[in-house]
Amino acid sequence: MTKVKEQATIEDLYKISENRKAELINGEIVLMSPTGDLPNIVAGAIYVSLRLYSRNTKLGRAYTDNIGYKVNLPNRNSFSPDASFYVGNSAGMKFLEGSPVFAVEVRSENDYGNKAEENIKKKREDYFLAGTQVVWDIDLLSPDLIKSYRYDVPDNPVIFRRGDIAYAEPALPNWSIAVDEMFL
Repeated sequence: MTKVKEQATIEDLYKISENRKAELINGEIVLMSPTGDLPNIVAGAIYVSLRLYSRNTKLGRAYTDNIGYKVNLPNRNSFSPDASFYVGNSAGMKFLEGSPVFAVEVRSENDYGNKAEENIKKKREDYFLAGTQVVWDIDLLSPDLIKSYRYDVPDNPVIFRRGDIAYAEPALPNWSIAVDEMFL
């Protein structure tokens, strides 16, 4: 008799030990390594700017790294972006229901190469399927620091470099951040 491997659930994801980042993909819990110095500084700066935007507009809430978003896609049941903005209801102590309107993914040192590029593209596609409007792919090793992808033109990113003012339209009307400010 062949034993069938059970698929992991959101409830299993809740049981991941403290301070571990993970997502539920293809029925498996995928652990993610902690981030390094510069990727965390950049994600933190974006969060601070998003938090101020949230406080000023009352349009939603900003989240830091390791927030859980519960989604229902064929191959994915959660996201955990590096920074994000959400307009749904509070979930108290549970994961948020649905996807953020804006998700930021800052590459870590292991997020390079052909396999990593495939994974990043697939995750971006999943974000759009779940309802995210804008996804930033931040590559700290490239002069094209931010590739801003929109759900309605997913293969034509807007590029932001040092000296530019980055934005996340249409997800966040009238929000922007100076790219150089993310490194202070």
